[in-house]
Amino acid sequence: MRAFLGAVALAAGIAISAFAAYQDRAETGANGPGAPEATLSDPTILTSRDYTRILQQFQKPAPQRPGGAGPAGYTGDDSCRHANDGECDDPGIGTGACTAGTDYSDCWRIVSGQEDDSCRWANDGECDEPGFGTGACTQGTDVTDCGDVTHLRFRNDSCEFAFDGVCDEPGTGTGRCPARTDRSDCGGRHRPLTINDHFFGNDDRVMMDTAQFPWSVIGTIQADRGGTCTATLVAPNVIATAAHCIHSEGQLYAGGVFTTGFALPGGPRTARVVDHLIDEEWDSQRFSQTDEIDGTDWALLRLDQPLGDELGHVGVLDIVADRSEREVQSARIWQAGYSWDTGSNLSGNEDCRILIAYPDDTISHDCDTTRGDSGSPFMVYENGEWQIIATDSNFRSNPDGPFIYISSRSSRWAHLLDDFAAGRIGAGGVRPQGPGKPGAPVAIKSGG
Repeated sequence: MRAFLGAVALAAGIAISAFAAYQDRAETGANGPGAPEATLSDPTILTSRDYTRILQQFQKPAPQRPGGAGPAGYTGDDSCRHANDGECDDPGIGTGACTAGTDYSDCWRIVSGQEDDSCRWANDGECDEPGFGTGACTQGTDVTDCGDVTHLRFRNDSCEFAFDGVCDEPGTGTGRCPARTDRSDCGGRHRPLTINDHFFGNDDRVMMDTAQFPWSVIGTIQADRGGTCTATLVAPNVIATAAHCIHSEGQLYAGGVFTTGFALPGGPRTARVVDHLIDEEWDSQRFSQTDEIDGTDWALLRLDQPLGDELGHVGVLDIVADRSEREVQSARIWQAGYSWDTGSNLSGNEDCRILIAYPDDTISHDCDTTRGDSGSPFMVYENGEWQIIATDSNFRSNPDGPFIYISSRSSRWAHLLDDFAAGRIGAGGVRPQGPGKPGAPVAIKSGG
């Protein structure tokens, strides 16, 4: 599984090709209201959840195309620029990226209700349709693996009233939300285990109030080169995120802008990244190819403004250090991130658990996380204090069930935080760094 991810990192052209359609739609807003355009429009900056789509798309051949005549009464052609990409793009029934009737081959099964298992990858235990699956099959041709996702297609939870238990879409609900933006409340929270998002059978996320601590200190890091991840204030002038969020094609691009507190009076607060700190053992290519160094997938970024002086910051805890395995697994965990399907809203989990604490400084968990959550915090609340115990990293394949979701524990960097915040250690700035260049800065170096 990881071997292919390394190939993506070494062959940017392949990744760009894989995301070309998504880039086009990001520019036109066709991915739905609130879709994070930067993540979709720059294919060279990949979140951990993006890896799934690229991995499966290049492991498997191009989507199968339906042959023969379509259903009676439904006519059209494939004149749309997005036709034959496996995803229905007609308005109303699809993404809306095409004019009605111009994406015939991708849409006719949905229109006619004649969905089937005609894809060569059907019945392999993995949903291969676009959106919720790998994209290796044309929409409507992997019905058994994808389960009953018809009512969830082309929809998201980007409305501000999502996850409140009330359907707010027009026609079927109150009308407070735009069409197709209150998916969970109007269509249900059940998620088949074979789809790419929320593998635990039910979407248990809620919306977090970004005017209230600690949600006010969980924001987005927008890379100068494109791409967005979640990050958290862990000191007045330091945020924690994932190392893979600031790497692409084996190069490090740490420059960017941190934005947080979107619902605060006076608007969100922003600061620019001025330095970074990563693990001495971090290796982007090795991370992509193996499971061996997942615990090194963390990054501390120092800001030019001490936003935490105003907003506060969360503490840091090594939850495994002095607790029994039972205590670790029984701890109540909070997680929050800027998921791809919740627009500009911060969504997360209020009561999930650590499944396994691994000796490589990682944990597996049952929090519902998805694309965009990379770098998001996993926290505990004890004795009136919020403490970060891990940051969202990646996934591991699991032949016996859904993917295993992995987070990098804070224990790996907690002892470095004070020195980095004070400027005594760091990489000396955010200049792009390539692998293997003579004289390139080391990951951690002493300051003056």
